[in-house]
Amino acid sequence: MHRWRVPLPIARRVSLALFLIAACARPAWATATFDEVKREFRPSDTLILDRSGEVIQRLRTDNTVRRGQWVALPDISPALRTALVLSEDKRFYEHSGVDWRAVSAAAWGNLWATKTRGASTLSMQLAGLLDEDWRAAAGGRSITQKIGQTVSAQLLERSWRKDQILEAYLNLVPFRGELVGIDALSRTLFGKAAHGLDEREAALAAALVRAPNAKAVQVTQRACGVLKTMQAPAKADCEGLDLFAAAALQRKSFDATEGVAPHLARRLLSTTVRPEPVEGFAASRVSGGSARTEIPSTLRAPLQRFAVSTLTQHLRELRGRHVEDGAIVVLDNATGEVLAWVGSSGELSGAAEVDGVLALRQPGSTLKPFLYAQALAEKRITAASLLEDSSSQIPTAGGLYIPQNYDRQFKGLVSARTALGASLNVPAVRTLVMVSPDAFHKQLRAVGLPLRETGDYYGYSLALGSSEVSLLALANAYRALANDGRYSTPSFSARPELAEGSARKKKASTGPARTGSVQALDPGAAFIVSDILSDPMARARTFGTDSVLATRFWTAVKTGTSKDMRDNWAIGYSQRYTVGVWVGNASGAPMWDVSGTSGAAPVWAALLNYLHRTEPSRAPAPPAGLVQRQVTFAGAAGAPVEAARGEWFLRGTEQALFAIDSGAASAYQTRAGGQKSFKKGDDTASVAARITAPTNGTIIALDPDIPPNRQRVSFSAQGGELRWLMDGKPFARGAQVQWLPWPGRHVVQLADAGGKVLDEIRLEVRGAGVRDAQPGRGASK
Repeated sequence: MHRWRVPLPIARRVSLALFLIAACARPAWATATFDEVKREFRPSDTLILDRSGEVIQRLRTDNTVRRGQWVALPDISPALRTALVLSEDKRFYEHSGVDWRAVSAAAWGNLWATKTRGASTLSMQLAGLLDEDWRAAAGGRSITQKIGQTVSAQLLERSWRKDQILEAYLNLVPFRGELVGIDALSRTLFGKAAHGLDEREAALAAALVRAPNAKAVQVTQRACGVLKTMQAPAKADCEGLDLFAAAALQRKSFDATEGVAPHLARRLLSTTVRPEPVEGFAASRVSGGSARTEIPSTLRAPLQRFAVSTLTQHLRELRGRHVEDGAIVVLDNATGEVLAWVGSSGELSGAAEVDGVLALRQPGSTLKPFLYAQALAEKRITAASLLEDSSSQIPTAGGLYIPQNYDRQFKGLVSARTALGASLNVPAVRTLVMVSPDAFHKQLRAVGLPLRETGDYYGYSLALGSSEVSLLALANAYRALANDGRYSTPSFSARPELAEGSARKKKASTGPARTGSVQALDPGAAFIVSDILSDPMARARTFGTDSVLATRFWTAVKTGTSKDMRDNWAIGYSQRYTVGVWVGNASGAPMWDVSGTSGAAPVWAALLNYLHRTEPSRAPAPPAGLVQRQVTFAGAAGAPVEAARGEWFLRGTEQALFAIDSGAASAYQTRAGGQKSFKKGDDTASVAARITAPTNGTIIALDPDIPPNRQRVSFSAQGGELRWLMDGKPFARGAQVQWLPWPGRHVVQLADAGGKVLDEIRLEVRGAGVRDAQPGRGASK
């Protein structure tokens, strides 16, 4: 800090100059009160608060200066307050802004060319900090500036208390380099809050006030002098102070950002409107600009911390399976407020800056609930309708898509409830054929999934999640299912008028979360789908009855895995909350042997258990227009398909028996399986041996929702004593066999007992296969 020594000519004119300046000029800032200065103080960091005001993230937003938070005087170490007063202004509590004794001593010292302490008081220094007119230039202050600073200090003392002057000074004084204010200094050099500084640290801080950018040796000498002033000279301990000072001056522990919600912090900051400065007060004189220092959010700090720790712990357990990233979002069903937002796995990730909550990823099977809801609403099916789950060849733009199921086998005839609950793929594609890709595309957009392409572009693969969506949009779409089909946009700002697109006007527009909801899904269809997703028996065929998806309270959940195991999802909801979890790799690299129940689902279950550790979750009440009936099922020749049960129906679609006759079943299976028909007049005994399925030229796309080692391709043939060869190597015998698919082009041959080739087809397998697998490995009858 510049030290003022009064030359003799100036001393002779001080009285007259002071009178003229006091009479003719009042600095513009002099009307500012302590509260106004404090209010206009702008830290270089912005604090993100949770819904109760707790700080969850600190984010640096001003790179020109390092300024911490405003610290109240009682929260500043008494040792520092003492050190500062003794070092800078011993008679601070005695004078009224100007220490005339110090002024006289400085003038006398200048007369006899002796070294004296400067005459600038803390009040005068604060006046220079508050008003740029009195700030020293490179060559020091001019005579006019020095006199103006003196007058300003006296005016300041008339309207401010001593404790206010000291508090403001400690928060505004530059210390070293970019550090301004005691909060930035104490956290950067000492790694602690200002209230925790001891005498040695306080002495070092006071020494930096006088010479902010001095070398460590000089700072040490001055700090030792302050210590001797604070303590008895004989008791002052300066031993080791040089090492301590050198280490402190090199420390840079004040990170640019810290907290548990970095991605949401950046999102909030980018969508927050900057406030205007207080009218009549130049905030730039205090802070160098105006920017929000605190932004409230809708998050719950305890939930956010639990979500971060749970995701991190689970991803550590999955590191051996080539998984390093994840994301979580938790929504309040009623309000749409975001309660937790975890954008990445932090230090575990190679791309921690990527926000997994907003990144676009393929959703896999998580789109199926909306497909079945649409088919139910259009009365194309009921929850008890029988769908064929059998080998099927679905034409797509990339070839024939041959879906598989998780447990390697097809289930035959299943109800729509079982098809959705067990996440069977062939019935989903058959359902999309009924609805049409274009109509389903419109339905997905209605629940807030802004797909980039048209329904015709995705084709029938849209049933299995070939589009791209964000975790936030997908979770919010599931929130619509939880809200009887009503859709509204989510909100993460506690002040909607500060959200993106709002204007800073007298009548600010409300944020998107307050615009109300629209009916995006039929309420009855949404209820039935929720009932299916909450039914452990419906998912038992694929996941079992005791999977991680089963909770002790009411929940509805769906998992999904994208192409080549690049993304794994678990999205579900309770009576009050919707939770979405994604795990994978931000780079897009595939995971290894990660399924719907081992990837995202354990994190989802942990979060729901945490949310409902003391809060119940009850099943929703059925809306008007639904009826419940007891139903029975029968397949070909009266064989039972599923056990009798009670089922929900949209009024007018209910029936008691669901059955299919043997002729219809046979025709259905033949068309779906792509089997070759026999020539007229042939019978089983006389027909030449041949491959009946799959057809020549088939392109098989491995199902991304199933681990590669769990998938199988079914081959069927007619004839007796049959042997199968894959790329010239035997791999199975019999008329019906299965093969573990391996990416690439393959030649499949059918031979007799003597090795003579009877028939041959060529096929191609696309997608990621099992590591270290070999063609032909894993075949079975």
